[in-house]
Amino acid sequence: MIGRLTGILAEKNPPQVVLDVHGIGYEVDVPMSTFYNLPAAGEKVTLLTHFAVREDGHFLYGFLSESERFAFRQLLKISGIGARTALSVLSGLSVGDLAAAVARQEVGRLVKIPGIGKKTAERLLLELKGKLADAVAPGQAVAVDDARHDILNALLALGYNDKEAAGAMKQLPADVGTSDGIRQALKLLAKA
Repeated sequence: MIGRLTGILAEKNPPQVVLDVHGIGYEVDVPMSTFYNLPAAGEKVTLLTHFAVREDGHFLYGFLSESERFAFRQLLKISGIGARTALSVLSGLSVGDLAAAVARQEVGRLVKIPGIGKKTAERLLLELKGKLADAVAPGQAVAVDDARHDILNALLALGYNDKEAAGAMKQLPADVGTSDGIRQALKLLAKA
């Protein structure tokens, strides 16, 4: 099993990246939450991976954090949820947002994700109950994830494209609050 890859980020074509590890290019599917936080092409990166073997091929899924990989694996354990749907869930919600939605049993947050209907959302909430609490540290991690998610959404709503917003997000401190983060990101974008 391939558990981690460290190499040069050769290509970025959402939702897939190519990671060059000593001359071998690994195609790795990543959720958008990971994709937005990747360095520029040509830079070194480490991805935690999930390796899947199916009849139609071998597939690698990559994540920047252990909490994302853990949540992905929990989603795969649910009947009827495949890798594409699990990536879609993690692209639509951060792990902290997903854990909060599960804790509060918020069907509405999950049905906003493309490909997730009401019945699937209800099944996700039921099956994940109590399983994602270990994926995030209580309180602060959820708040930081929420803040970063809110900052990104605010920048996108203000008309900045994914690349501009992701570039500004990388320059922000890890524990920045929502309002300070938006203000700092706008200053960074105004200089660009």
